[in-house]
Amino acid sequence: MTQNILQPSTADKTSPHITSVGSAAPLGATITGDGVNFSIYSKNAQAVELWLFHHGDDAVPYQIIRLDPEKNRSYHYWHVMVHGAGEGLYYGYKIYGEYAPSRGLYFDGSKLLSDPFSRGLYGAKYQRGDASMYGIDNTSTALKSMVVGRDNYDWEGDRPLGHSLSSSVIYEMHVGGFTSNPNSGVEESRRGKFLGVIDKIPYLKKIGITTVELMPVFAFDPQDAPLGLRNYWGYSPVSFFAPHWGYGTSDDPLKTIREFKDMVKALHRAGIEVILDVVYNHTAESGQVGPWLSLKGQEASTYYMLDRSNDNAFHNYTGCGNTINVSDPIVRRLVRQSLRYWVQEMHVDGFRFDLASILTRGTDGNVLVNSPAVGSIEVDPHLAETKLIAEAWDAAGLYQLGFFAGRNGDTRWAEWNGAYRDDIRRFVRGDEGMVPKLAARVLGSPDIYSNPNQDINQSIHFISCHDGFTMGDLVSYDHKHNEENGEDNRDGLNENYSYNYGEEGPSDDPHINAIRSRQVRNFMTMMFFTQGTPMLNMGDEVCRTQKGNNNAYCQNNTISWFDWQDVDRHSDTLNYLCELIKYTNTMQLFALKNRIKVGADMEQPYILWHGINQSRADWSPSSHTLGMEMVHPTRGEHIYVIFNMYWEDLDFELPKPLFGKWHLVADTYMGADENFKISHLIDQKNYLAKDRSIVILTDLSKKKTK
Repeated sequence: MTQNILQPSTADKTSPHITSVGSAAPLGATITGDGVNFSIYSKNAQAVELWLFHHGDDAVPYQIIRLDPEKNRSYHYWHVMVHGAGEGLYYGYKIYGEYAPSRGLYFDGSKLLSDPFSRGLYGAKYQRGDASMYGIDNTSTALKSMVVGRDNYDWEGDRPLGHSLSSSVIYEMHVGGFTSNPNSGVEESRRGKFLGVIDKIPYLKKIGITTVELMPVFAFDPQDAPLGLRNYWGYSPVSFFAPHWGYGTSDDPLKTIREFKDMVKALHRAGIEVILDVVYNHTAESGQVGPWLSLKGQEASTYYMLDRSNDNAFHNYTGCGNTINVSDPIVRRLVRQSLRYWVQEMHVDGFRFDLASILTRGTDGNVLVNSPAVGSIEVDPHLAETKLIAEAWDAAGLYQLGFFAGRNGDTRWAEWNGAYRDDIRRFVRGDEGMVPKLAARVLGSPDIYSNPNQDINQSIHFISCHDGFTMGDLVSYDHKHNEENGEDNRDGLNENYSYNYGEEGPSDDPHINAIRSRQVRNFMTMMFFTQGTPMLNMGDEVCRTQKGNNNAYCQNNTISWFDWQDVDRHSDTLNYLCELIKYTNTMQLFALKNRIKVGADMEQPYILWHGINQSRADWSPSSHTLGMEMVHPTRGEHIYVIFNMYWEDLDFELPKPLFGKWHLVADTYMGADENFKISHLIDQKNYLAKDRSIVILTDLSKKKTK
């Protein structure tokens, strides 16, 4: 059908702006000496109107500007100069044309659409809607864009920090969940906000965090969840530029932008980088059945991948109903300008790309050997000093771990090492056949990252993240418990490689709780004695639980929030982690960039494998033990790590010390506060490793460490 083009009869025209033709570049709303230049892309639109509002709550615009297709259109760009307009102006577009889904056309002139390039977005009165509301005006409840001026924020000399990956400890954080809990001690107006993060910077510093990786902070649709629940995680973007309105202390987009900058500046002052988890793979418009918010109503066939062989249905490689068409040059420009904006004007230090393998797919979903989207990001000089981290898979089975962006030459891209997560979980649980996998993972996964010249720290290793069980739940639940998501526990992964050690969920049994605490310390120890870059999930340092929910994307409540009582409740675990990070930070062995050599070498760092008997590692499927001897001969560093995930105590023969005598650094079987005292061992030949424990020994040297 073809939508009728309505006349702008409802606008208040008592004080309209004078307009002129304007220009196609730049896209978005740009303040000039004459006013504001507006430009938007739409190839198949029949008519375009720019609606101007005094406030984001307004249901009626104070002026509607009809763009003349003869004067206000250059190629596929519709543009106009609005004289006398400036920063703080609210606006949106109504775009008219055919509604013909089988031809990839989704125009609905009744819908007010936000500007994809707008820096500010007002969402206080937003209501989602869906495709059944075709032809129904949404102006009163639509997202409204705001004109944002050039950056005049006082950064006080702030610059991105540029920490090396080899010195980084990443902390994946949800901005809202970090301080939303009333027991956070944060002032109520700042809880769950950008400003709330500032209040907890001393806590992050205590742990030893160098980098926070923020789950999505781009404006997202909190209503994009079933059964009346709320989208909490934020992987449902409605803008690639505007910070999420819910993380500001007011509804004013300009104030929200300033508060984001305040947070970044404060974190930088504390020496902590800011990485954004970015979602350039889908939007909240959810394909054919979803609402009209922005891209869908402007030019769906450009912004999204459509299946030409199937009536132009939306390709769904994301599991969310649509897939962004990053192969189109218009979309690549949108993504690239978004990245530049967050680096240049918001001072972020890098990006983690959600479902990054989408970036390697062509317009029809085919996998490209040399993706123009990936290449254009990697070589962009404006992004040259930023960290780029890929989640090297998508929801349709494309798995590129170890070769995202190609591995024939050098690459800037780091990757979330999902294999590390799974293999370490299985080894700790006691699965058979995992000792060779353990050795590979702690070496930096050379079986996955085969380029010997690659920086080993480009492997970002983790035990848990936002998606799946928390570390505390890994040792407390055999099965997921997602009933509160309202999908009869069908959602979320079924296999989590977890174990409850005798009782499902919370337990009053001191023996069970002791094993669980020990296993959490084991996980932590493995993470920080692994070559690569460690990443912690928010709250794992204090055994945060989600009550067995492994898909808490829709739980904006205490299930997902950080419980600050855990800081006291699990202070022993927190203190163990703080000391662990402090200890490994003193050692050059854990700041290497090149792959460590296997086999003795007095000129460079090396590693030797042992078993219960010295120099006789047990690689058999039934083995649950490994001894790891690491030496940095020129720095005088010599450590021996015993991994015993067997359910009985085992006596390990110790290798000979090189520089002095063996000293105990830590034994996860002992009380957490008994560790990192560096005490001399009486028996220098053997060590009895208790069941399910890790032991760290050091052969002390007088040589300087890093």
